[in-house]
Formats: sequence, C-alpha cells, structure tokens
Amino acid sequence: MRRIVRAAAVAAAGVLGAGAMATGAGAQGSTGPASGPGQRQAEFTAAANRSGVPADVLLAVSYQETRWEAHAGAPSTSGAYGPMALTDVAAATRGAKAAAPEHNQRGDGVPRPAATPAGAGVDGAAQHTARTAAALLGVDPATVRGDEATNIDAGAALLARYARDLGHGSLPGSVDGWYGAVAKYAQASTQQGAQSFADAVYGTIAAGAHATTADGQRITLTARKVTPKRAEAASLGLPKPASSERPECPRGLDCDFVPAAYQLDGDGSDPGNYGNYDLADRPKQVKIDTIVLHDTEETYSDTLDTFTNPASYVSAHYVVRSGDGHVTQMVPTKDVAWQAGNWYINSHSIGIEQEGFAVAGATWFTEPLYHSTARLVRYLAARYGVPLDRQHILGHDNVPGINAAGIPGMHWDPGPFWDWNHFMNLVGRPTIPLPGRHVVTINPRFAANEQQVRDCEQNTPVAKQASSFVWLRTGPSDDAPLFDDPGLDPKQTGGTDCAADWGDKASAGQQYVVAGRDGRWIAIWYDGAKVWFDGTRAVSPTRALVVRPKPGKDSIPTYGVAYPEKSAYPAEIPPASVTPLTYTIHSGQSYVYGGRAVTDYYYAKTIDDSIPGDHTDVHGHDRYLRIQLGHRIAFVNADDVVVVPA
Repeated sequence: MRRIVRAAAVAAAGVLGAGAMATGAGAQGSTGPASGPGQRQAEFTAAANRSGVPADVLLAVSYQETRWEAHAGAPSTSGAYGPMALTDVAAATRGAKAAAPEHNQRGDGVPRPAATPAGAGVDGAAQHTARTAAALLGVDPATVRGDEATNIDAGAALLARYARDLGHGSLPGSVDGWYGAVAKYAQASTQQGAQSFADAVYGTIAAGAHATTADGQRITLTARKVTPKRAEAASLGLPKPASSERPECPRGLDCDFVPAAYQLDGDGSDPGNYGNYDLADRPKQVKIDTIVLHDTEETYSDTLDTFTNPASYVSAHYVVRSGDGHVTQMVPTKDVAWQAGNWYINSHSIGIEQEGFAVAGATWFTEPLYHSTARLVRYLAARYGVPLDRQHILGHDNVPGINAAGIPGMHWDPGPFWDWNHFMNLVGRPTIPLPGRHVVTINPRFAANEQQVRDCEQNTPVAKQASSFVWLRTGPSDDAPLFDDPGLDPKQTGGTDCAADWGDKASAGQQYVVAGRDGRWIAIWYDGAKVWFDGTRAVSPTRALVVRPKPGKDSIPTYGVAYPEKSAYPAEIPPASVTPLTYTIHSGQSYVYGGRAVTDYYYAKTIDDSIPGDHTDVHGHDRYLRIQLGHRIAFVNADDVVVVPA
C-alpha cells in the first residue's frame, strides 16, 4: 500500500507556552544532519532531559515510528517528517515527487470519490502534528520538518503535552505511567489502534533495540522491565470497534480481529458510495486462488485507522506488525478486500499488509514479520488450495493492471528489498526448481546481491543493500540501457534505477523462458520483448510447462483479467470490459504457464443489494491461462496458445 495522507484522528491542539522549549539544540539553529555515529543518540538524550520525557519512551516511540531514521528532511509517503514522524500533510503534498494516494484499490475501473483522510471533518490536527509541536517550541514548522534535532525536541514536547493533559498538569513519575501519552501520540481514531501502537512501544522498551540508520547513526535502547498502565488508554475517549468475528489464523499465532469499515460514505444517500470492501461467500461463491503481499508505507496503527475509515476506499484481510509479528485480521476471508488495484485479482485473492516501507527494506521487514506472514500464508494456502509458487503468492508489484491504461498506476510494494527466497523457504516451498534447460528461475543470494536504487518519489538515493532482484537490460552488457517497460512508460523515455520502476527488475522465484545466451549474460522473453540479465547473479535452470502462440498466429494479446464473454452476462448485469494490456506475445516467444484461471466476474456495486443482480458471480465459457509475463503475471486466452514442455 502506498499513501500520501497519514490516516489519523484528532490530536489535542494548544500550546505549552511560546518559547517554553526554545532552549533545545535544534531550536538554537542546528540545520545539518547528525554528524558522528552517536550524534542522534545524544540528541534523544538531550531532548529527554529538556522535556521530562524518559529517554526510553522517546527512543521507543521514534523506533516504532521511523526506526530512528531522519530521511534527510524528506517526508515519508504518509506525510511524516523526521525521526519522530511529525506530520504536515499540506507541506508533503506540495512536492512533485509525492506518491499517489492509495484510494480506489477496488480496481474495477470505475472512478471513486476522492479519498477523505481519516480525521478530516473534525479539525485535521493529526495531519499537522509538526505545526502543533512547533508552536510548543516556539519555532517555525519548517525547522521541525527539516532539522532532526528540532524534530526530536518537538516530538518530546508533544509527548510531554499529552502527558500533562492526561495527568492534569503534571508528568508521570515512572516509565510505566507514559502509556496514555504514547497511545495518544499514535493519532489513532480508535482505541484499538492507539493501544496497539502503545503496546508496540512498550514491547520495544522491554525487548530493547539496536540499529544503524541509513546515514550511519548507531542507536541503542537497552532492555528494561516495564508494566505499562494500559488502562490509561480509556481516558482518550476513542471508540472501540465492535465485532463478534474471531480471527481466522493458525493455532498459536498471535492474532486479533479489528473490523474494517463497511458502511456508507458521504451523506449516506448513495448505496454505491461505501467502503472499504465487498461482501461475498468465498470460496463457495468465488474461488480463492491467490495471496497478495503488501507493505503498508505507514505505521501499523495508521493502517488500522485507514482501514476503519470508510472514506479511504481501501482494505486488506490482514495486517502484520513489524516489531513482534502480531497479526490483525480486518476483513473476513469470505469477503473481497479492496487491496490489489485489480478487481479480478481482488475477487480471487487474500491480501496481507505488512508494516513497513519499501525503500527501507530490512529495517522494517523483521524476522517476526517474515515468520508470522509465512505461517499465515501456509495456513491460508492449505485452507483454500492456493498453490505455493510465485505465480500465486504475489507481491502487490506482481499484480497486473486491469487494462493498458491502468498499468502505470499499479503499485510496487513490497519492493526490491523483500527477501522472497527467505520467505518462500519459511512457507515450505523453496524457490529451488526441478532441473531443466530452457527455463530459468531468478534465484539471487539475497545477502550477496547488493543493489543500488533511488527513491525517485522523494528524489533521494537509497543505501546500497541486499535485494531480491536482478536488473534487466536491452543487451548483454553492463553498459546496455535498462529495459523500458512499455506498459509502465508508454512514452518510452528510458529505463531507470528508481526503486518504483518495477519494469526493469526480475524478482527471486519468478520463472522465464530462455531466449539466448552470451557469455555470462542470459536473455529471456519478458513483456513481449527480449531482455538480458547477468547470469552470475544466481539463476537456476528449470523444468516447466510454457505457453506459446498457436501455429499460424503471428502475435496474441495479453490480459490483466479473465472476465467472461459478453454473452455470458444476464440482462440485468452490464458486461465487464475485457481489453488487452500493452504487451503482445509474438510467434517464437514462450512464457511459463501458471495454470488455468477461473473465467468469471463478481458483480458487487452497492452496500444493500439495491440493484438487480447485485453480488452475483457471472461465469463464462472462454478459457484463460495464467502466465509469468514480465515482472507481473497476466492472462492469455487458451484458444490463442498451446501449452507444451519447455
């Protein structure tokens, strides 16, 4: 999931007093980033001393918000700045490189109303905590956004203000007593979201933490025993989500259930304007054959806020917390979550959001998160018969657009630093294939496969780090241009080293037909083109079935959906459009076969079945096959191809 608007509820407004904290290091005019490797740790200590916030609390809050990263003053995709993740959404959205809003992941090609940030319509303070905190310090909000020492001071001032509000003017006498202030810092709109954030913070204090940030800062939080006063969260007056649902999780996995919003938006008069998912009766009504993995691009508590806000128009079945692997189910698996930006895939899949940021990679993709997600995927795959391979266990970046126009807007999470080989090993299906000759499985050794990309959304470099992909080029040379995916870039301006440019990257576990060899270079058929990668990056020869155009067909189209033919629809249901993707498969090309797709269209348009045929699954006679087309999967009409051994 990628968002620009931080989902949050109202934070307390007001000022502590002009200049009351103006003695902070940042307020005295520090403008550069931390210098020595221990500088940021010292800034946390100094801010704690000035504000009265225990250093353990301040460090743990920042760790849960940003993993102590400063991001050189650039906002996150949720509009948060600095190590304390103080928000200023208006400032963030002015940047030309800002990410697109996350709404309308329903993926049916029908425009939705503009997404309304959670908390909007009250006073929006939670979207501008940087401004509130700046007022507490008596400094300009721009300094809070851009100077890390001031940002830490400002976050501490905000925590202290919340603690005084809850304690009627005084600060808590122990670390345990800061639970309520920490919960409020989450800016959550529900008590569950606030408590989940505070629990994660206190879990960090209890376990301790150590990290080296992207800019070389070494920070340590020493473990200590804590007994947080959790009852304080009730004093925030936040609503408790009511649900009789029990989480659908494997035995022994730490799970709970918080219901995503399923209610009307706007003035409530339009039964078609609702969020954030659709009722169904899967798998009886619609088959489940795919699992889609995402990352949240915001914190766990913010994600819960997003999915419980009906104006977000987005949801997932599960959310996995980074720090401890805790799982929260938000949509029953029988229902269709709005998660993948492709209605056909949504109808047949289960979506799992993982707390993290794609460009931050292993900073957020922790072992507890990998293990919890893997246990959940194993359970769901066994329950619904989902094949444990990389054409059915997808990243959001592997989901096709519904048509050519939708390709450029498709998301790219969990991104290049998600360790697919490690994850598939945990699932129990290592990406080590049967030996063959004419097909290869992309299989780089993650730790040794260090790659450098840029965060082009924020126009900043990303530290070179372990990755799960290989670069794809137009020729067998390190100097050859990177492949320019025609669906992602219709103007063909050239391939890039952007993290978000999924078109020139093949990921671990993906399988392709060999199209040629030149020394250490291997050519594969990819998105209708012949592309090259460095075979020394680790690749496994593979045995597989492939599809190729039938004899006599010079080229065939590819599709992002497997919808029925028009004649299959009853009179009361308008046919869904089936238009080709940008990519054409030519005679002589082959692509790895992923199995037969269900040809159907789940018609769900209102919240109350107020139109004829609503919540009906229409089946057709046309047959479609799933293939690994490029970085994303696709579908071909079975009448256009033959399926043969490679």
